Amino acid sequence: MNMCFHMGSLCMIEAPHNIAGNVLYIIEKIPSQTNLDKTLKKGYIATVIMRANTNNKKIKKILFVFGIFMCLTFCSTFSASALTVEDEKKLGKEFYEKLERKGVFLNDRIINDYFNAIGQSMLSQGKPSPFSFTFTVIKNPGINAFATPGGYVYVYSGLIRISENEAQLAGVLAHEIAHVKCRHIAKILERSKKVGIATMAAILAGAFIGGGDETTAAVTTFSIAAAASMNLKYTREHEEEADRMGMSYLVKAGYDGKGMLDFLKIMRQYEYYSNSIPSYFLTHPGTGERIAYLDGLLQTTYKKRGKEDITEKYERIKTSLILGETNPESKLKYFENRLKDKPDDIEGLYGCAVVYGDMGRTEDSFRNFKKALLLAPDDADILRDMGIQYFNLGSTGDAIDALQRAYCIDEDDEGTIFFLGRAYDAAGNYRSALELYEKFRKGNPDNTDIYYNLAMIEGKINNQGESHYNFGIYFKKRGKPKSALFHFKEALKYIAPESTRGSEIQKEIDSMK
Repeated sequence: MNMCFHMGSLCMIEAPHNIAGNVLYIIEKIPSQTNLDKTLKKGYIATVIMRANTNNKKIKKILFVFGIFMCLTFCSTFSASALTVEDEKKLGKEFYEKLERKGVFLNDRIINDYFNAIGQSMLSQGKPSPFSFTFTVIKNPGINAFATPGGYVYVYSGLIRISENEAQLAGVLAHEIAHVKCRHIAKILERSKKVGIATMAAILAGAFIGGGDETTAAVTTFSIAAAASMNLKYTREHEEEADRMGMSYLVKAGYDGKGMLDFLKIMRQYEYYSNSIPSYFLTHPGTGERIAYLDGLLQTTYKKRGKEDITEKYERIKTSLILGETNPESKLKYFENRLKDKPDDIEGLYGCAVVYGDMGRTEDSFRNFKKALLLAPDDADILRDMGIQYFNLGSTGDAIDALQRAYCIDEDDEGTIFFLGRAYDAAGNYRSALELYEKFRKGNPDNTDIYYNLAMIEGKINNQGESHYNFGIYFKKRGKPKSALFHFKEALKYIAPESTRGSEIQKEIDSMK
């Protein structure tokens, strides 16, 4: 990416004094490589002039940002015709990191591991790829899935919500994997340089603007939209190739190929569902032709039926995803509808139990928990969440009983580890609590609150040095350096400076000077 004029020229602009003039200056400096560029420049100049005579500071700020954006858009050259595998990797990684910093990803290790496992299963059915694939769930009710260069595949939580089985989700991932492996995006960019540059510029513009005003919000939204449109728009030939290859991956992995066809029909019903985010069908055209083509493949090539669910985790993953949503009425409606269709549905009973508990309907909550456990007595998730419910109500003994049972079934579940530790702590079993807190910390070193729990429990067993050390880490992570420094210095009064822990504490102190 090369700037067409030296960045020093941009740095010399006096932004606040005469913004309209500065914007015009920037636009005039942009070289016009085509007649389209010249026409666009004239339009931009006219727009700036019309809005220049205003005292609205917000509009002036937007004008200035707009000028920089146009500079980035037209002064950047992206040689799409020479887009290499390494270029794709860099572009995909850059974009992934932008979205990650915006906090749009679903932060649930179990759900992400589940999707990664399905994605890797699809990948293993085809030829090796030069890309290392990353599968990510985006927290958004939109019905969408897309891939960006370099092996990054994204699925919206809203798309997962409307799915009916694992084969349908696997089909979506298989289709997107095929797009990446065929390098369809690179081929589109070779023919659509303007679109590729504009997308890149939108992402860069988002990185330049800070703060929490409306401009930032708008750019953030546009950057997310740019993610979905990074696919640009596939041709019908691209879609046919991705469907053909994706169906092959899906069936070879043991799934029912009908899942790909059925889910395409389901998604078509929601084609106009999302108003704020690009629909799946804006980048994946030819829905009718795709349905006919997939149906033909199933009738001729893939007659043998596979499985709808291979991992046997789909139902619980979907339950966990819905329980993580913020609207209690929407969640409750989903689970109650499941029970209308099947009164002994374990997921419906479990989901209702959790939501009822969140809504303060304690009797309804425990009635559903107990009914679910009669049907699935060794379900660690149900035992865990019932234990958490008991703990939150102050019933420590019942909490320990349920959480111990859950822990015996799954010793690695983070929620069980943490709340069983808290329950032991509340019951005065400090040594057992400390053991579980430490286990949780090892798996979650970035969790801030665990250091507070460790500090408190160490103090209760009269281990003052470790207590102060953990308080130091806690306050450091909370952005309170003075409090952190105080506790680190106090810790050294109890811990030998030449010990391993003493050296760690001294490093913390030195880093804060």
